[in-house]
Amino acid sequence: MIEKIVTIQNRAGIHARPAALLVQATKDFKCSIYFEKDNDRINAKSIMGVITLGAAYGTEIKIIAEGDDEEAAANALVRLFESKFEEE
Repeated sequence: MIEKIVTIQNRAGIHARPAALLVQATKDFKCSIYFEKDNDRINAKSIMGVITLGAAYGTEIKIIAEGDDEEAAANALVRLFESKFEEE
């Protein structure tokens, strides 16, 4: 299991477009992937889960990946967060 903490850096936070990018980025990985904020843990492969996380600018999110390709999955998601979802 791999855990990485990222901070949402785009001003709009996670809304529909970033949520779709995150879910799309997870679809090719076999491992289980979760996002955790405060005490809420959601399936990162679920667009409704990602949107309902309610993650705004400056929020810390823990990425949890567990399975065969966990490291590649976690790194891909970190890159997406660091790119500010290509919005800025």
